[in-house]
Parts: sequence; structure tokens; C-alpha cells
Amino acid sequence: LMGVALGSYYFFVFTRHCGPLAVNLPGTVSQHLKGASGIILFNLMLPGVLTKDFSSDIIGKEGVVFCIVLFASPLAALKHVILTKSAVSIPLPFTLACTLNCALWSTVGLWKMRDFNIYFPNLLGLSCALAQLGLKGIYGNQVVKAGLPK
Repeated sequence: LMGVALGSYYFFVFTRHCGPLAVNLPGTVSQHLKGASGIILFNLMLPGVLTKDFSSDIIGKEGVVFCIVLFASPLAALKHVILTKSAVSIPLPFTLACTLNCALWSTVGLWKMRDFNIYFPNLLGLSCALAQLGLKGIYGNQVVKAGLPK
């Protein structure tokens, strides 16, 4: 319940600062809201159609996919970073948080829980976060005029 409340608050604040025609999203805020609503509805309906264990397994695998997408999303700017030789589009606080989060969950998931659904997406997330840190180290935050390389 706390996660839903905090996630909703984050979405509210994000959309206030994002604007309806944001170019940094794959789609519009409205499309994201409709997609999230569809996913929530799908997950709520699963236990009514399938067994509890099978529903849990599907929702768990869905969580793994979303986790991987979340951690890899800043790499969508990879081509832009290399072309402009500037990593200003990679958010450093998010990348540092992902690095620490994924390192800890990978460790716990692999050695204590021995749960593929925990360690696998977090190892991928750790790889993505380290790649992002590498790009930050190589290119830094130099601003390039008109988006063209110097």
C-alpha cells in the first residue's frame, strides 16, 4: 500500500513537471497512464481466471520484465550520448541509486535467497548502471551546442 501511495505521488509530481508534449518519454503521459491502468486491471483479473500459483508466477515474471526495462531505460540515450560526446542526458542520481540497489539485491538474491527472479534482473540492472557510469566517466556533462559534436 505504501508503494502504491509513493508511486502515485511520484507520478503526480513527474507529470506536473513533464508537460503534455514531453520529448523524453516514449509516448505521452496520457498513454503511460492508460498503459499502467491496463496492466493493473490485467493483474487484478488474473487470479479470477487462473490458479493462484500460476497468477503469481505470471505477475512475478511481469515484474522481472518491468524491472529490466526500468534499469535499462537511461541507455536509450546511448546513441545520443556517443554522437554528442556528452552524458548530460544520463541522470547521475538515478544511476548511482540503481548501482547500489542492484548490487545489493544481486548479492542477496544470488547468495542468500537463491532466487532467479531477484538476482537476474538486478545483475542486468547492475550491468546497465555500470555502463551508464562508464559513459558519465568518459563523456561527462559537457553541454554541446545544437546537439552536434564538437
